[in-house]
Amino acid sequence: MTDAPRDIARESDAPVTADADAAAVAPPAAIAPPSPDNAPKGSKSRTRKRAFLLLGLIVLVAAIAYGIYAFFLSPPTEETEDAYVAGDVVSITARDPGTVTAIYADDTERVEAGQPLIDLDPDTADVELEAAAAQLARAVRNVRGNFSDVNAGRAAVVQAEAELARARSDLSRRQEAAAQGAVSGEEVSHAADTVKTAAATLNVARSRLEQSQSQVAGTDIRSNPAVLAAIAAYRQAAIRRSHMHITAPIDGVVAKRGVQVGQQVAAGTPLMAVVPLGRVWVDANFRETQLADLRVGQAATITTDTYGGDVVFTGHVLGLGAGSGSAFALLPPQNASGNWIKIVQRVPVRIGIDPGQLDEHPLRIGLSVTVEVDTADTSGSLVAREAAAPYERMATDSPGSEVDGEIARIIAENSGRAR
Repeated sequence: MTDAPRDIARESDAPVTADADAAAVAPPAAIAPPSPDNAPKGSKSRTRKRAFLLLGLIVLVAAIAYGIYAFFLSPPTEETEDAYVAGDVVSITARDPGTVTAIYADDTERVEAGQPLIDLDPDTADVELEAAAAQLARAVRNVRGNFSDVNAGRAAVVQAEAELARARSDLSRRQEAAAQGAVSGEEVSHAADTVKTAAATLNVARSRLEQSQSQVAGTDIRSNPAVLAAIAAYRQAAIRRSHMHITAPIDGVVAKRGVQVGQQVAAGTPLMAVVPLGRVWVDANFRETQLADLRVGQAATITTDTYGGDVVFTGHVLGLGAGSGSAFALLPPQNASGNWIKIVQRVPVRIGIDPGQLDEHPLRIGLSVTVEVDTADTSGSLVAREAAAPYERMATDSPGSEVDGEIARIIAENSGRAR
């Protein structure tokens, strides 16, 4: 009875002994490294705090460095975003009435100075030019006749003087004969009347000569006032004829074309505009609180919304406006009436763009820009620079050598042999 339980105990102990032996024989398993998920919560919290502290320290150091640079190292500047590109808009107008027959340029097209833009019907101007030429020829002939009248007047005076001398001689002989009783008193009286008539005729001849000489005194045919007036009329007709062909006064881009072929236009009618994009500037509207250190000649940097911060234009201050924008508005404010609220005013400041930059990056009128002016140098003028002509003097419509040659030809053909 006692042996059976022992056998059972041995049998139950046998598998246990086998497993232990297998475990003893098997190699030890690799120990897995601890994962973040398995890390203690206290360790993760400490790591996160250190990261935030480091980031905050970096931000604090950067802020302190920027503050030191902004307040102590960086040059003083004034900046505004209320700035726009501006430029000249040269209006092309009709100087004389006419009908449009041709248009040689349209919007967005580039033209050069002297290039044809518009032609007007020249028929009426041609007729007026021909009439002026005829009037000039008539004036030359009339002056030529005046010189002939002078010569005729001189001859009449000589003839009247001779008649007077003969009448006086006859009167003297008759008076001597009457003293001897050979001639009656009536003949002496007739001789005396003849002398008076000859003297009056001489006076009339001399008056006519003076009148003729007054028409040509001190002049020749070319410099006579009547001829000069006719020459001026001819030049005026030639100028009007030249107005039928309209050319570009400057280099630029055509804009605002409002004329059509066949349109009848009056003098002064706007036809189109030419914008010289090679000469634009920036009107920066600074607040009145920013004007204390602004001076003419200070350097400026300009960035545009068109090209972004990759393209920075350089320029300088050309001048400050004579008043705020509201003062020159169509309806200026009336601050002396009603309730009043203080509003900071803005004054336009013209910024010139340094040459050569607009060739690669052209700007258009009206574009938005941001302007920053270096106000460190305050030695410049407070108001404006000296006046300077922005463009060269444009050629006038004075007739050229062709018109002068035509005038000389008309005078030569109608002057004959007169002086």
